[in-house]
Amino acid sequence: VDMEIIEGESEFDESLVTGESVPRQGVVGSKVFSGSVNLTRPVTGRALSAAEDSLLADISRMLEAGEQRRSRYRRIADKAVSLYVPIVHTIAASTFIGWLIAGASVREAIFVAVSTLIITCPCALALAAPVVQVVASGRLFRRHVFLKSGDALERLATCDYVVFDKTGTLTLGQPELRLDAPSRAALQLAAQLARASRHPLSRAVVAAAGAGPIAADVVEHPGLGLEGRIDGQPARLGSADWTGATEGQADGPALWFTIGDRPPVRFAFSDQLRGDAHETLQALHRRGLRLEILSGDQESSVAQIAGELESVDRWTARATPTEKVARLEELRDEGWKVLMVGDGLNDAGALALAHASLAPGGAMDVSQSASDAVYSGSGLSAILTVLDIAKTARRRMLQNFGLAALYNMIAVPVAVAGFVTPLIAAIAMSLSSIIVTLNALRMNLSSENPE
Repeated sequence: VDMEIIEGESEFDESLVTGESVPRQGVVGSKVFSGSVNLTRPVTGRALSAAEDSLLADISRMLEAGEQRRSRYRRIADKAVSLYVPIVHTIAASTFIGWLIAGASVREAIFVAVSTLIITCPCALALAAPVVQVVASGRLFRRHVFLKSGDALERLATCDYVVFDKTGTLTLGQPELRLDAPSRAALQLAAQLARASRHPLSRAVVAAAGAGPIAADVVEHPGLGLEGRIDGQPARLGSADWTGATEGQADGPALWFTIGDRPPVRFAFSDQLRGDAHETLQALHRRGLRLEILSGDQESSVAQIAGELESVDRWTARATPTEKVARLEELRDEGWKVLMVGDGLNDAGALALAHASLAPGGAMDVSQSASDAVYSGSGLSAILTVLDIAKTARRRMLQNFGLAALYNMIAVPVAVAGFVTPLIAAIAMSLSSIIVTLNALRMNLSSENPE
C-alpha cells in the first residue's frame, strides 16, 4: 500500500517506482509509494488507501488496458481473410449458376465450380503471414531476441517514434565513481565508512576501492551520511553541508569525505551509458525515427544523459508511471506510433499501452510480460535488429499477399472458363503455397538494412 510517514525518517530506494537510482530521504509527512525499499531506519506510517488504490494497482490496471487495446489490433492476414473468403464463395456460386444458365448439366456445373473452389483455396493466403512470422521469429531468436506474438512484428514495423526509459535501459542502472575521483588514499579511507552502508553511492565507493576494513563506531544518519572513527580520528562521508564542504552541490550525485581537520574531498558519481548507446540512437535517428527519454530520475541526471546523446529530440525527468502513460497517449493522439523501451516497474504501464514495446533481458518480470519482445545482452543494438527484421517481415508479408492475389487473378478466370480439372487445380494451389513459403525463406538470406 501507499503510505505517509508519521514518525521517524529514513532513506528509500524508489528505483522500482520512479527509476531514480539515488535514494530519496523520507521525513514525517512524506509519501512513500508501494514498491519502495526502506534502506536505513525503521519508520511508522499511515496507509493512505486500500491496496486496490495503490500505485501498484494503478500499474496493474494499465497492463490490463494495454492487453485489451492490443487484442483489438487486426493483423494484415485478418483483414485479407475478411475480404477473401466471401469473395471466393461468391465466385464459386456464381460459376455454378452461370454454367447452368449457359446450358451445362448439373454435373458439369458442379465440376467447374469445385475446380474453381480448389484453385482458389486460401492456402497461400493462410501461409502468407504465419510463415513469415515463423522465419522472422527464428532469425530474431538467433540474435537473442525473443518475440512474444506474431502481430508484434507488424506493429514494430510501423513505429516512427521511440521513447526510452533512462536507468537500466540507456544506462547500466548503477552509480559508478567517476574517473576524476580523488586520490587512492582518500578513496581507501572513505571506503572504511562506506562498507557499513547499503546506500547505492556507498556501494559504488566500495566497488571502486575493493575489500578492506570497516571504520569503528559507524553510524548512518538518514539524508546526511555516515559518521565513524578511522585510526582514532572522527570521519564523515555524506552531503556537502554535513561534512562542511563549501563547494556546494555538484551536478549529479556526489559524496564528500572528511577526516580529522582535513578539508572535505568530493566523490562524484555517474550512471554510465551502455557502450553502444551513441551508435544505436544515431542509427535510429538516421532511419527517420524521433527519439525521446522519459525518465523518473532527477532532472540533472536525465539532462546529462540527453546531452551526451545528441540525437535525442526531447527528454522528461521525474515522470511518474501515470505521467509516462499520459505522455504516450499524447503522442498517440498526435498520430505517432510509439515504440517504448523500458525495464522497470514504473515502465510496465507504458510498455503495455505503447503501439509496440521492448524490454531488456535484465528487466523486471512484469516489464518483460508487458513487452512485445525481450532482448538479451548488455547493449542496445538489438533494437536495430528488431526494427530491421520487422520491416523486412512486413515487406515479405505484403509480397506474399501480392503473389497470392496475382495467382488468383490468373487462375480464377481460367478455372471459371472450365479449362481446369480438380487435379490441375490442386497442383496449382500447392505451387502457390510453395511460392509464398520460398519467398518467406528469403529472409534468412537477406541482409537488407533500411538505413
